[in-house]
Amino acid sequence: MTYLVTDNCIKCKYMDCVEVCPVDCFYEGENMLVIHPDECIDCGVCEPECPADAIKPDTEPGLDKWLQVNTEYAEKWPNITIKRDPPPEAEKYDGEEGKFEKYFSPEPGEGD
Repeated sequence: MTYLVTDNCIKCKYMDCVEVCPVDCFYEGENMLVIHPDECIDCGVCEPECPADAIKPDTEPGLDKWLQVNTEYAEKWPNITIKRDPPPEAEKYDGEEGKFEKYFSPEPGEGD
């Protein structure tokens, strides 16, 4: 089992999760975070820390797409271990449907 970041992180990018991760397995894109599935130790401490409820265990049905997205972009984006402020419009986008199709960016974020 691993944990995955799903589409509600897009344009919210709260970073409470990176602060608690004991193995630093979060990677930063321009407008979302991902978890490297091969580095995640399945401890689960990140899941309750996410204000957007965007982190899910891969045992939940329907997350195959997110396993692929997390795996692919964890290899391309820089590691992030330090919490920064979320985007100013984060609350506006929290809970919006279809965010991957509308807003996903394959561009990397800053990282540490």
